[in-house]
Amino acid sequence: MMPAQVTETQVDGLKHEFRVVFPADDIADRVRKRLAEVQRTTRLPGFRPGKVPVDLLQRKYGAAVRAEVLEAVVGDGTQRAISERGLRPATQPAVDITAFPEGGDLEFTLSVEALPEIEAVDFSGLDLVRLRAEPDEAMVEGALARLARSRRTSEPVAEERPAAEGDLVVVDFTGRIGGEEIPGAKGERVEVELGSKWFLPGFEEHLVGAKAGETRTFTLTFPDSYPGKDLAGKEAEFTVTAHELRRPVVPALDDAFAKSLGTENLAALRTAVREQSQRELDAYARLKLKRELLDRLAERHHFPVPEGMVNGEFEAIWKRVEEDLKRGQLDPSDAGKDEDELKAEYRGIAERRVRLGLLLSEVGRSNNITVTQEELNRQIRNEALRFPGQERRVVEYYQKDPQALASLRAPIFEDKVIDFILEMAAPVERSVTPGELMAESAAEAAEGEAEAKPAAKGGGRKAAKGKGRTDEDGEGG
Repeated sequence: MMPAQVTETQVDGLKHEFRVVFPADDIADRVRKRLAEVQRTTRLPGFRPGKVPVDLLQRKYGAAVRAEVLEAVVGDGTQRAISERGLRPATQPAVDITAFPEGGDLEFTLSVEALPEIEAVDFSGLDLVRLRAEPDEAMVEGALARLARSRRTSEPVAEERPAAEGDLVVVDFTGRIGGEEIPGAKGERVEVELGSKWFLPGFEEHLVGAKAGETRTFTLTFPDSYPGKDLAGKEAEFTVTAHELRRPVVPALDDAFAKSLGTENLAALRTAVREQSQRELDAYARLKLKRELLDRLAERHHFPVPEGMVNGEFEAIWKRVEEDLKRGQLDPSDAGKDEDELKAEYRGIAERRVRLGLLLSEVGRSNNITVTQEELNRQIRNEALRFPGQERRVVEYYQKDPQALASLRAPIFEDKVIDFILEMAAPVERSVTPGELMAESAAEAAEGEAEAKPAAKGGGRKAAKGKGRTDEDGEGG
């Protein structure tokens, strides 16, 4: 039996093409062996088990066996071409059967895009700064006040008076454009807090001074940035009837309130809030440090990246951009740019994401960083807890879907690699106040949230432009 002939016909950067030929004798021998296996197990009327004539099997199963052999041979040839040259495919290899005549040689071309060779990374001299902030009294008291406000109730206003800023007005309302009711712009017994800026701009202001039983009609213009593109910039008429005036009642910050939240007393609640505030500050600091690290790594590494991986990442990004365009939620910094400009910019983002993902993957691979089953199980449990009453279904979902499981493994892997790099880089620590940390990190935190969720809605798209998580490419490779 003659061996297959594997010839590399073209190399273009990371792209490799091969011509693979399997001799007809090899194909025929494989077909004969497979038919012999079929013969041992086939039962047909009139023949004892294992005694069905091969020519009859050939007529009955020949086409299926030939297809099965073809698949196996192509797999063998592909594996041989890749392994002999030490390639690591970045994407699924493409196969094109160029010849497979009855009784003749099998010939096919193989196109494969390889992962790049990435030089050992030197983490010294990255000049990173790890910010450290501790919650001050103002931060703790502010958090307690927000906690109390989140547990507020309301009570009727006893005296007859007009509605004022801070009051709650219970209303019915209807919005119309050109006399036609706006879908979704209608409500009954809706509680509107005057001054909350929760409703359409101007809506709450028109209710200041209203009394129970009063009906007001006024005109408002939907902002140009309104999420509903069919309403953005349009003028609408609202009819609002006030039914009742109420005032918010915020519980006192005392031991009783603390006990209602499951803590022993107010002192214990204050300690818990301080600890939570510290965790939030630490998360802010880590997010900022991680972002700076990724920026440094991106600045220092310019190796070629597989075009197929970039294409896949770009298509995912662009799909979300198009959804934003349809909803009228395009990032403000993209306004005025034509489609070609936007595509060029977002393709650059995709390339950066892929490059950083491959770099982190290589760091993890070369340093034997892995995700343990215990870590993965813990993350599955955390996901299951987000869906009370459906925990078992969530667990089964991840157990049965390898792709979903990989989506949980990737961020764990990435964080472990980031921690490893930071340990090697030894960032300089600097103490700051909570206000200073928030001032440096507020905009970046918003970006990082969007970047950390590849399938998130639009509205933070600039996060993709160089910041935050590498969009789960940490295990790409």
